Formats: sequence, structure tokens, C-alpha cells
Amino acid sequence: MNFILYSDVNDRSISQSLGRPEYSYYFVLKAYRPVLESLGRVHVVSSAGEVDPLYRQLVAAGEDSVFLSFTPPQNTPSALECPTICVIAWEFDSIPDESWDNDPRHDWTQMLARQGRAITLSSHTARAIRRAMGEDFPVLVLPTPLWENFAAIREQHLSVPINPGAALAIKGCIFDSRTLGLCADDLLPKPLTPEQLAEIEAQRPPPLTFKRRLVIARHYLRLWALNPPQAEPVERTTFLHNWYWEGLRDLFPDKAHAWLEQRLPAIAGPHAVTVAEPAPLDLPDTSAVLETTVDGVVYVSVFNPRDGRKNWHHLVTAFCWAFRETPDATLVLKITQSDLSSYYSELMTLLAQLSPFACRVLVLHGYLDDAQYARLYAAASFYVNASRCEGLCLPLMEFMSSGKPVIAPNHTAMEDYIDDSVAFVVESSEELTIWPQDTRIIYRTLRHRPDWNSLKNAYENSYRMAKDQPQDYRRMSVAAVERMHEYCAFAPVQRRMAVFFGLVPEGVDVGPVTDTTAC
Repeated sequence: MNFILYSDVNDRSISQSLGRPEYSYYFVLKAYRPVLESLGRVHVVSSAGEVDPLYRQLVAAGEDSVFLSFTPPQNTPSALECPTICVIAWEFDSIPDESWDNDPRHDWTQMLARQGRAITLSSHTARAIRRAMGEDFPVLVLPTPLWENFAAIREQHLSVPINPGAALAIKGCIFDSRTLGLCADDLLPKPLTPEQLAEIEAQRPPPLTFKRRLVIARHYLRLWALNPPQAEPVERTTFLHNWYWEGLRDLFPDKAHAWLEQRLPAIAGPHAVTVAEPAPLDLPDTSAVLETTVDGVVYVSVFNPRDGRKNWHHLVTAFCWAFRETPDATLVLKITQSDLSSYYSELMTLLAQLSPFACRVLVLHGYLDDAQYARLYAAASFYVNASRCEGLCLPLMEFMSSGKPVIAPNHTAMEDYIDDSVAFVVESSEELTIWPQDTRIIYRTLRHRPDWNSLKNAYENSYRMAKDQPQDYRRMSVAAVERMHEYCAFAPVQRRMAVFFGLVPEGVDVGPVTDTTAC
């Protein structure tokens, strides 16, 4: 069997794609690849246009092939000769079952009906697909196999609740709440000095007397008259527009304004107001390698601040309120968004509003290599997720595979592997939302609203466990490792995939594969 793989993001473009909605598909493709290579030959193409020529070449050699598209269904080619299967990462309770913008590809039910089956990352998504396509529609639930990737971390670092001190280095910049000099008063506008007031007064134009208005009106009328008729009509109209608005308008009563605007809209119509561009942000350099140290009870979260699903404001505010007087509690935020300017002001404003607090918030912006990521896994006491919905949540699974208990809701994809044996479960409730690609902005589906007070309580309870109940912490750490072994180790994922593609020799007992019974 030949597996032809494609993702919009590849090895060359991944560094420029951090923060894009599609970039997570790249990591799913990389995680699936070793499993696929154990079952057949893998061909990774750089464009969808390469699929059919390769398919014809393999058919001519008498070999079977299937195209796995690691892209949303609306971006997957629908007229290929090669059998096609979408690998779908989706986090809502329904899939798009209608089209918009005169584009039938937005209707996933049409796209999936052509393909005849699908692969998805969670049971939650599989149920959403089967609700739209019918209970007999073949869907393979296949989490990414990553448990083996963390064997070295599990062997080298015993998961401990209180970190005695761990060094982290990052190429980028670090924001540390203990060195930022945060103060809520800094958000208030500062009073102007007498010198500044005097400068503003000196720049103030003279009052618009009747005589001055006539001078302004004459100036614009003269420019209009001197401009030849063959000149740009828009430019000539602009002179008349300014002649009326800046010179004469205030001399007429309101009734006259309305009468003129109806009869001469180009001249007496609405006056455009020029808005000054905001001053550029004074951002720190992100090219240097910086180091910091974390210790105590360390909470870690990895996310993109521009991803509205991540609910990171609650994650930060609940932490700061839970530990306002707890200096040995640290929250490490590893940012996956490459554009610092897209969230810098929002982050600094939030931290200033929360100050003063004794706990520590440490924001890492930039590139962490594999060795430094391993240090981050080892440094954590707990991983934290406060998302409204998840298609899988690779960082959460990675930290659990490293032996870290977590704070997380158990909705959407996380319901497959989160319960109170491995996590402090954050309560949540359903809320209406939109399909993210729906340009009509129509509420058609559901996501979840994590309860802020439940999140705060989870912080407090986990800290109490770390400080006073090390045996319970160790038990939860072991349970997290075992859960990930059952859920995303190589062997069970390989077995599910082999059954789905019919690659198991007849008569071989592969054991129960509960999530593919409908296939």
C-alpha cells in the first residue's frame, strides 16, 4: 500500500506558519508518518497537483494507493482520480452541512460523501461527522502516536511536584512579571505638564471667525477654479467639499445642511475624519538567546494568544487571583504566535490590571529547540488548559506523556483522555458559536465555556497537593503516563490504522478496536 500525504504547511514553511489555523495539521502529518511507514510506502507531496501523476505511476506498477489530505475538507481537491481521505481536526459539535459564498466545498457533507470515509483525531469529532453523515459512515478515530517520543524524559526526570530550580533558554524574549514593574496606575492617562499644555495651546489654530471662514472658503474655491476641467474630477470635487465643510458649513442653519446634502451629496455629504495612526510599539529584540530559571510549583501552558479558543485570559486571571499571596507559584506561558505585536499590548494590559500579585507569570516568546522543550517538560509541576474547545491538544498530551498531571476541562477531544484520575477537571457548559470559516458569522454550532471559579479552585487544589500530598501527586503522575500509553502509543495506533485500511492478514487477531466498529 502506498500512502500519499499532503499538508498546506510543510518543512520549509512551518517557521513562517506558526499561529496559522492550518499549522497543527503539519504536526499531525509528522506524527502519523512513522505509523504509515510501518504499513506501506509513504510519499509526501508539496502540492495537490502532484497526487494524480504519482497515483497513475503507481497504478501502472500494479500498486494500490490512497491520498491522505491533512487539510480541512473545503481545501481538499474533490476531483482527483486517487482515492482520497481527509484527516480532520475539528472541535465543534457539528460539521458544516450547508454552503455559502456560492462555494459548495464549504458543505463538508458533500466533500465527505465523495470520499466515502474519514480519519479524525477524537471521538467527539467522529460523533459530529456521523450525526451529519449517518451512523454507518466509516470514521477512524486516530490520535497522534507520541507516547514513545517522551521515553527519555520519563527515564531521566522523575516527575516531582515542587521544582528545586530549572534553567530555560529561548531565542526570542522573556517577560517576567517580577521584573516588568507592573502597576495598574500606569494604565491611567498621565496628567500633562505645564510645558506640554503650553505647547498644545501654541499649536492651536486661531478661532474660526466669520472673516477667517470666508478666507478658507475663498482659498478652496480658488484651487477649484485654477484646476483645469480636464483634471481628475475627484480632486476638483474635493476642493468644493473642503470649501463647503471647512469654510461655509457652520454659517448655515441645520435645515440648510440637510437640503444641501440631499441635492449636492458629493460636496455637502459626510466629511471624512482622518484618524492618526497609533504610535509603533516599542518591542524588545527577539534575536538574542535569553535564559531564566523557574522553581517552586510550576504551571505551564502552550498556546497561540490569537486563537480565541484558548481562553488564555481566564487561564492567567484565575492563576493570579488564586496565588496573589503565593510567591512560589509560577505560571509559564510558552507562546506559539510568531508576531509579538499581535498580543503584546493585550498581555501587558492584562498583567498590569491584575497587579500587584506575589505569584510569578513568565512569558516565553520565541523558538525553543528540542533540548529546551525537554527542560520545560521536566520543569513543570502541572500543565494547564482552559480551552473552549479542542481538536486534540498536542501540548496537553505531550506533558501528560512526560508524567505531568494537568488542569483541564474534559469536553470535546479532551473527553477521550481527561478524567479526575489524571487531572483536576475544570467544569464547563455549552455555548453557541460559529464555524470559524463561516464568513456569514451565523451561530450554527456549540463550544464550551469553562467555569472561571472551577479553574481557580483547580489551581488551589493542585497547589495544595503539590505542597502537602506528594504521594497523591505521584499517583496522578503515574496515571497520566499510563493513560497516554493506552491512548497514543505506537502499537494501538498502528493496529487501528491497519484495520481501517484492510492491511491485517486474514485470520490474525488484532483485539478489539472499538472506535472503528462503524467502519
